[in-house]
Amino acid sequence: MKKRAVFLGDPQRVRNVYQPHLRQELQTLADMYPEIVNKDRMQQHAPFLQTAEIIFSTWGMPALTEEEIKRFFPNLRALFYAAGSVQNFAKPFLYNNVIVVSAWAANAVPVAEYTAAQIVLANKGFYQSALLCKERRNEAVQHARAFPGNYNAKVGILGAGMIGKKVIELLKPYQLDIYVFDPFLPDAAAEQMQVKKAGLVDIFSQCHTISNHLANLPATVGLVNKEHFSRMLPYATLINTGRGRQFVERDLVEALRAVPTRTAVLDVTYPEPVPEDSELLQLDNVILTPHIAGSNPVEAARMAGYVVDEFRRYLREEALQYQVSLKMLETMA
Repeated sequence: MKKRAVFLGDPQRVRNVYQPHLRQELQTLADMYPEIVNKDRMQQHAPFLQTAEIIFSTWGMPALTEEEIKRFFPNLRALFYAAGSVQNFAKPFLYNNVIVVSAWAANAVPVAEYTAAQIVLANKGFYQSALLCKERRNEAVQHARAFPGNYNAKVGILGAGMIGKKVIELLKPYQLDIYVFDPFLPDAAAEQMQVKKAGLVDIFSQCHTISNHLANLPATVGLVNKEHFSRMLPYATLINTGRGRQFVERDLVEALRAVPTRTAVLDVTYPEPVPEDSELLQLDNVILTPHIAGSNPVEAARMAGYVVDEFRRYLREEALQYQVSLKMLETMA
């Protein structure tokens, strides 16, 4: 007998991520409820939800309490999440002994690709020289020549989780010296990855380009601050595709104003979007992008594909590759 399953979350996001061929595939594998249910309509669909063993979701997954899970999903066995971080909703499910699976490995791919590209460009002095070139080409040339290029440049990676490791892997073809800040990275793993473990101060003092991939945890809020930004090299580039709350914005702004040849490439901020009165909007050495490093609509199908493959393993009672545990939530993004 097929397991009863439901899509839970924002209907448009579910349709975008679980594209038609993947929804059809799930219909062959499970007894799928015909409607996509959001949190506001759970009571209306309670008779089916109370029999469901499986939830499929993606961005927009509602955060439910342990009591709500027990009331609406008393037979739930597993939640398959076709997106990245599960920090905002996973714990109550895990406390109720529900298996939680995340496609974080799939979402890590485009973020790592985006980041590796930014690092390669940053080491060439791309950002400010591109802005200068139309009006002051000679100045743009001089600016670019102050950068090391991608030969023995020092790159700092903050956080060696799924994304950080993928960035390091993508950078292997370049002859770079890679330094990693990650208290949870074993020495043996660092040696195998051919990177050097270092503290935040050392990375900000020595590296030409620094990229943030720290886990999104209370302990990392404001972790990177004046002590670090003030030590950035005169032509250093800071890239953030992680979380905006990990940087103390006023300290970053101060460091960028003090040395205008420093550059910040920010795909994430806190708050997001940047307020209209934010100083980040006033600085020429700040490059802002609208949180585009993650999966775009086409790439999002990769995440759903990971989920479908994982669901097949679940049905065959095989070991799951992307199951999340409470212990993992202590360090993962």
